[in-house]
Amino acid sequence: MTALVEVKNLKKYFETPRGMLHAVDDVSFSIERGKTMGIVGESGCGKSTLGRVIIHLLDSTDGQIFFEGKDITHANPRQLRKLRENMKIIFQDPYSSLNPRLTVEETIKEPLIISKKYSAKAANDEAERLMNMVGIDQRLRLAYPHELDGGRRQRVGIARALALNPKFIVCDEPVSALDVSIQAQVLNLLQDLQDQFELTYMFVTHDLSVVRHISDDICVMYLGKLVETCESKELFKHPLHPYTQALISAVPTIDIHHKKERVILEGEITSPINPKPGCRFKKRCTYHTTQCNEPQHLEEVLPRHFVACCRVREINHI
Repeated sequence: MTALVEVKNLKKYFETPRGMLHAVDDVSFSIERGKTMGIVGESGCGKSTLGRVIIHLLDSTDGQIFFEGKDITHANPRQLRKLRENMKIIFQDPYSSLNPRLTVEETIKEPLIISKKYSAKAANDEAERLMNMVGIDQRLRLAYPHELDGGRRQRVGIARALALNPKFIVCDEPVSALDVSIQAQVLNLLQDLQDQFELTYMFVTHDLSVVRHISDDICVMYLGKLVETCESKELFKHPLHPYTQALISAVPTIDIHHKKERVILEGEITSPINPKPGCRFKKRCTYHTTQCNEPQHLEEVLPRHFVACCRVREINHI
């Protein structure tokens, strides 16, 4: 299958009084059509910024973004208008991402009206169809966000994202603000919609149990850098980077017969402002050596399993 979305050496820096903050630094990966790419890491690692840069909510500092094989890195306003129809986002907070002055129906109809592709009646009919698709009762058409619970609000956000039939959706921690029982419903809804419309997702989360459930492939981020990427099953079966091993060791388990050894990360977190060359995880890594002061790049250490770690390369004789 061909890649629907591809980024090459993508960078996003923010200027601060102390220097340049490297939020996304030299990131490269691709997402196949109809697949889900999970982006995982601690809060502040740059995963949400990465999603916003790809769909042009933020301008990139350097690198390239491709959509359906076309370079959209420096898209002009006319091209962006078309991209807005094909690339959407579902935000983390289902309350703050909705306009409190718009009803459920008005929220879903807004992108339809802006596109100027729908008459008033057609927009009403399409909004009704989208509400039914995501499981929102028609009696809530005139309800405002504050009258809904978190699960229904997020369903409104999903319906809005599905307006105009997009091909690619960035899911920015879409279930982290929801109760566990509601999380499962929303995740199942997203998977059903993907199967039905061949949607392509970039699923951003810090919850590895969630990303394991929904993702085909996973990228692990640490302070703006990708440190490991492979298929989802492979990552949980053979985590190679020390940071990935620590993340997976923290995932709760109900297996009382096989006690999991927890990896506790200690040491100082490297500043993302004007970071020095070398591995950004080295100060927290048990295995760090002088080699870690050299720049680390993703290399294939197992089939379709890429890791940025000199120790892992040595163990696998690469």
